[in-house]
Amino acid sequence: MSAGAAPQPRNKATERAQLIEAPDDFDELNRLFEERRWSDGLPIVPPTRERVTAMLGRTRRAPDSLVAAVAPAFGEASVERIAINAVMAGCKPDYLPVLIAAVEAIAAPEFNLQAIQATTNPVAVWIIISGPVAQRLKVNAGMNCLGQGSWANATIGRALRLVLQNIGGALPGEMDRATHGQPGKFSFCCAENEAESPWPPLHVEKGFAPDQNTVTVVGASGTVNMNTHAKDAGDVLRVIADTMAHGPSNDYWIGGEPWIIISPEHAHILGRDGLAKTDVRQRLWELSRMAAARMAVKDYERTQRARHDELGEIGPATLLPISPRPDLIGLVVAGGPGTHSVYVPSFGDTRSVTRAID
Repeated sequence: MSAGAAPQPRNKATERAQLIEAPDDFDELNRLFEERRWSDGLPIVPPTRERVTAMLGRTRRAPDSLVAAVAPAFGEASVERIAINAVMAGCKPDYLPVLIAAVEAIAAPEFNLQAIQATTNPVAVWIIISGPVAQRLKVNAGMNCLGQGSWANATIGRALRLVLQNIGGALPGEMDRATHGQPGKFSFCCAENEAESPWPPLHVEKGFAPDQNTVTVVGASGTVNMNTHAKDAGDVLRVIADTMAHGPSNDYWIGGEPWIIISPEHAHILGRDGLAKTDVRQRLWELSRMAAARMAVKDYERTQRARHDELGEIGPATLLPISPRPDLIGLVVAGGPGTHSVYVPSFGDTRSVTRAID
């Protein structure tokens, strides 16, 4: 290769996964995985040769096909290594293509995985599955979609966390420097509730065909429940926007990409009053502007530096938008009956990424 030439991308991992001798006893095996820090603190399913082979049978990609280099250690996430972590998490073989797409998505530069993996922020990777595959795999999009009870939601989200740790090298207390972390770092996965949404599905909004299937990954700092019995679209949006505006927020000092999970009941009100997603975003963007003076002094000073090119001179009375543009506010309909929607603040210095499921 001539001097200064860009390195050629590889499509294969440099090494296949190695077989190791492990105890047959389930408890002994889990002790081994705990000692070597290959688990997430929960019992794992032994990734035997037979289980991994069965998992690999659900993809046309070769086992040594390289999907991504996962930050911060930039370990090689081959199809085989992803399958091993999927087995450990308890995934069914049909889930593997979803997980492969999610790994492709987190490696996109705009997702900024290097920062997400090594920050003190509690950020977790939230997976949103959109398209017909969600129903086929029984990914929960309705009641308790962010909670327990769905095998697909729990194990797909868990498998991605194991990939982030075991391949990406983000071990808690080492590369992963989270001050507190959050429960979403065990598993954070749901499907879009397309049947209850008045708007086109998320994957169609992202430019994919209606019959395609996608995974969207979001750098989510947590979840905030918003319980409002408002029956008017303007009232619903006002109280959501009030919730979004808070002083110690990454989104305001960087200009982030916050998300709102809109419940079917609130989505019905917004749709009934004739609001498209673009209308909802525009109103939330305007209503959630926050006076810079609400920030702590140090945070105000770093916001003056971080957003100067975008906003110009920032004074205490400057009304800061939560994101640089209205279209950066993410919206997805999910959940079951009830007057609850969810605010998902972002890590700030990240952008969601959508990839097709093969």
